[in-house]
Amino acid sequence: MEKTIELKTMEPTALLGVADAHIKLIESAIPATIIARGEIIKIQGAEPDVGHAHEVLHEMMETLSGKGSLTVRDVQNLIALVTSENGSKKNGQAAPDYVIYYGRKGAISPKTEGQKAYVNIVQKNDVVFSIGPAGTGKTFIAVAFAVAALENHEVDRIILCRPAVEAGESLGFLPGDLKEKVDPYLAPLYDSLRTLFAENKLSQLLERKTIEVVPLAYMRGRTLDSAYMILDEAQNATVMQMKMFLTRLGIGSRAIITGDVTQIDLQRRSDSGLVQVAGILKDVEGIGFVMLDQNDVVRHPLVMKIIQAYDQGQKDQ
Repeated sequence: MEKTIELKTMEPTALLGVADAHIKLIESAIPATIIARGEIIKIQGAEPDVGHAHEVLHEMMETLSGKGSLTVRDVQNLIALVTSENGSKKNGQAAPDYVIYYGRKGAISPKTEGQKAYVNIVQKNDVVFSIGPAGTGKTFIAVAFAVAALENHEVDRIILCRPAVEAGESLGFLPGDLKEKVDPYLAPLYDSLRTLFAENKLSQLLERKTIEVVPLAYMRGRTLDSAYMILDEAQNATVMQMKMFLTRLGIGSRAIITGDVTQIDLQRRSDSGLVQVAGILKDVEGIGFVMLDQNDVVRHPLVMKIIQAYDQGQKDQ
């Protein structure tokens, strides 16, 4: 049996040790062969041994991401934990086969069948539309892909934006300067970034504009090369705004557009660019669509029940 791990955002020496010392520790405890070539690690051997070695490497990556360093003692402890009778499997689950990014709070990986399809489609297309209800990980997975691409030097910057649809209050009457007025609309994007980055690192990236979090209107007139663009809450972008966002795509850039067509705050549903876009772009090569549903909700278990109850209530009206 053989398993392959892509390091991507990990520094190989930090993970594997000087002269692959950490690999040698694993091989001395687990009868599996580990071959490291650049950013690719191959694990070969009998199925249970490959599984154990994969689990150890996964835990090493999480430790390195969380602590910023990995010692020989850390590796020895993880090997002992994984090979013990109880093992280290969290909630009875083995290490994920695919990790989008190792954030400061652990590995970001698809947890449902719909999320696995989402990851597959992102890997195969430069522009992806992810449509589904709250709690399905649409935005968080998009941000994780963007951060992984940035740290792997696939792009030079990340642009995150949302339509600032006014829900009952006029921006002009809210207190504060323009940034203070629009930041509440952008808070969910900041929340995702804070899960992936330590606060000091995030502040530096935002200050240097390596990461920009802006209202959708600020995208007008720009052409963005080598950027990862994310449009969140896209159901509240008009048809013209959607076209404007998509045509900002420059050379070497990618985009993910997320939204929930059941949560449109525009006056007319037909004004939503997300509602119309599937019919317009469905046959364009390089553009992918993924539909998530209540089975992909990964928040509190009550979230799925709330979505189901609202869906049923709308049908009964």
